[in-house]
Amino acid sequence: MCGMSQQHPVRSTPSRPARPDASMSLLTNVMEHSLDDGYAEAAARRSAQGRSGTPRTLRARLWLAAGLVLAALVVTVGAAQARYEAPTEARERQGLIDRIEKGGQDADDLQRSVDELRGKVAAMQREALRRHGGDRSELVALLAGAVPVEGPGIELVVDDAEDTGTGEGGGPRQSTGFADTGRVRDRDLQRVVNGLWESGAEAISVNGQRLTALSAIRAAGDAILVDNKPLVPPYTLLAVGDGERLSAEFQNSGDGRYLDALQDNYDIRTGISVKDRVRLPAAPGLTVRTAEPVKTGENSTS
Repeated sequence: MCGMSQQHPVRSTPSRPARPDASMSLLTNVMEHSLDDGYAEAAARRSAQGRSGTPRTLRARLWLAAGLVLAALVVTVGAAQARYEAPTEARERQGLIDRIEKGGQDADDLQRSVDELRGKVAAMQREALRRHGGDRSELVALLAGAVPVEGPGIELVVDDAEDTGTGEGGGPRQSTGFADTGRVRDRDLQRVVNGLWESGAEAISVNGQRLTALSAIRAAGDAILVDNKPLVPPYTLLAVGDGERLSAEFQNSGDGRYLDALQDNYDIRTGISVKDRVRLPAAPGLTVRTAEPVKTGENSTS
């Protein structure tokens, strides 16, 4: 049997393992050579020529030291001045706040005094109407809104459409035409109030504001004013009268149908309910424009 020479398997020499950051050669170069070669050569030339960033002469060094001292002095003086003025500004600010608060308190006190005097004047006017109004004194006081009134009636709530916003031009209605109505306007409230009067209401209030023969319903921007007092929706109208009859006549009137049209076509929300008893306050203030003496006895006037 012929012997065959056994050959050892040829093994390749293991290659050098690759660096983990081989794929990031640019980043590696930036990290290892943080200073550009050109800058390094320029710095080396300056060092070889004996030039440096600091002045070499004594005079130049003195000027540099003086400049540093001056800069430090300016910074120190500025910091000290700011620290000194800070408490002064705080005291002045607090003084202004105290003056504003005191002015607000004085204004509130004066407003309370005005309200008390108005209440006294209104009470005197009501008493004068009761004493010198003759046989129709109670009716005159009621029609003038000089006295509170309580009795059966209705409650009518009128509110803007549910998705109506507020503000200038907000909501679906942005002009004065009826066709783009989405919010309750002053003219809408005027028609509702006039409809209640025509349906037999004896007294009416809107959001607690008593209406009289001299009351005015106006608009200021998007706000509704009743006797120059702004109201916010929902608008709650209370009317004294025969509740069932008053409710039926109003809903069958032209103004009631107008309100139904607003509700059906423009999503203005309304609701009417009969109440066994509602209470309306007296008008906040009455201005006597004309007056005539009333005979209280023979050959005497008051």
